[in-house]
Amino acid sequence: MSGIVLASGSATRRAMLEAAGVALAVSAAAIDEGEVKASMQAEGASPGDVAEMLAGMKARRISLRHPGALVIGADQMLECDGVWYDKPADRDAARAQLLALRGRTHTLTSTALAMRDGERLWHSTDTARLTMRSFSHLFLETYLDAVGPAVQSSVGAYQLEGWGAQLFARIEGDHFTILGLPLLPLLGFLRDQGVLPS
Repeated sequence: MSGIVLASGSATRRAMLEAAGVALAVSAAAIDEGEVKASMQAEGASPGDVAEMLAGMKARRISLRHPGALVIGADQMLECDGVWYDKPADRDAARAQLLALRGRTHTLTSTALAMRDGERLWHSTDTARLTMRSFSHLFLETYLDAVGPAVQSSVGAYQLEGWGAQLFARIEGDHFTILGLPLLPLLGFLRDQGVLPS
């Protein structure tokens, strides 16, 4: 297979790329992210280091399955006051996570990494800062009711492009980074590679 392969099961990342005019196939890589995160955190790694490592692991695994393809791996980390958060497993976990983030500022770090035939060609990492407002318990339950199971699909238990926007008082950073991909640098790389017209 040639062309572009996204080594991520994220519907949001796929939608971002397709909306930007990038034709691609999707082949999600099965990586034990929890084990990698725990190991790297114990070694004192930064969220950016972890996002880059995971993006690289995903890209390498899929790259070796698709000779000649340009494979894009991606990952995102959420950190608040030294605590790393993952996608919530259920509504109760989402509630607990949102209460922990309420009224505080957290960072989202997103990495994209490109490989061909197992060779790393490029990567970009970007970080955004988001401050949640001090929302009420009533709002939180209303939000969880409105969003439903989709609350489990993002690392922050929110989707900024929807109801999740109501959770925030302030956002500093690139919109695409918050959604999970440093899109503009990635598009620049694809133009440099001749994959997209310049």
